[in-house]
Amino acid sequence: MPNESRAGFVALVGAPNVGKSTLLNRVVGAKVSIVTHKPQTTRSRLRGVAIRGGSQIVFIDTPGLFAPRSRFDHAMVVAAWKGAVEADIAAFIAPANLKATDDRLHLVESLAEKRAGGGKMLLVVNKIDLVAPDSLFEVIDAYSGRAEFDAVFLISAANGSGVGDLADWLAAEVPSGPWLYPPDQIADFPLRIAVAELTREKLMLRIHQELPYQLTVETESWKELGSGAVRIDQIVYVGHKRHKGILLGENGRTIKQIGVSARKAISEFLERDVQLFLHVKARPKWMNEAERYSMIGLDFPDGGTRS
Repeated sequence: MPNESRAGFVALVGAPNVGKSTLLNRVVGAKVSIVTHKPQTTRSRLRGVAIRGGSQIVFIDTPGLFAPRSRFDHAMVVAAWKGAVEADIAAFIAPANLKATDDRLHLVESLAEKRAGGGKMLLVVNKIDLVAPDSLFEVIDAYSGRAEFDAVFLISAANGSGVGDLADWLAAEVPSGPWLYPPDQIADFPLRIAVAELTREKLMLRIHQELPYQLTVETESWKELGSGAVRIDQIVYVGHKRHKGILLGENGRTIKQIGVSARKAISEFLERDVQLFLHVKARPKWMNEAERYSMIGLDFPDGGTRS
């Protein structure tokens, strides 16, 4: 560890599907958070650790902020706001290719209010590779008119443009102090959750409509094998009985194909051979069970059924 070190937390905040997870993976240099084209992919606060010179930057990938309609939605939004308020620095991610709607502008106003006097805030305009350069001034002006930012960065998390400058600024701005994690640690969440998230990513990429948001994945067992491989059994809970049939597919073909894809991703992540077994179960009330929330790192809102 460097003699003069810095370390701090940086929350990535914004509406769903603006590129927070892609940015986290890019700056950490490894896959920490799952990424799909669907909104609300990230469900809990995931931490990725990046080292820049003598600084250790702990990024918090928060769930996208949106108007909650269910207990589960509420838990995700609470997790996002908590991460945004508690971090040393909050980075509001705004998409360059989408209009600064009233909803997005309200989010940045709320973030500024909640962080009043609580540390620095910056505007990160993402997806600049998808628009003409001249249009970026309008995006910056729209958000800057609703909140005061300590810095503004234009980036493409997809191709890395501008990400280095952002990381350098953060490295210089996080508080002075000892590193919070060992130098070789790139994430802070249990492996059981990490591999469950990788499987959920493959499910979300394969399954469409409402089903991805009505399922959750839990790692039921993890058994070390003598060959150096690991056997992982996971349960995929779905919200309706009809979803179980959709997920299994004819003669179990769909879940087998998803399992092959998930096993490959988990094996690459763990850098070892993996035997993966997926079990699909219909659990209509899983979104009202405290244990299910705990398994994916969310706080359970009051007033629900505890299993």
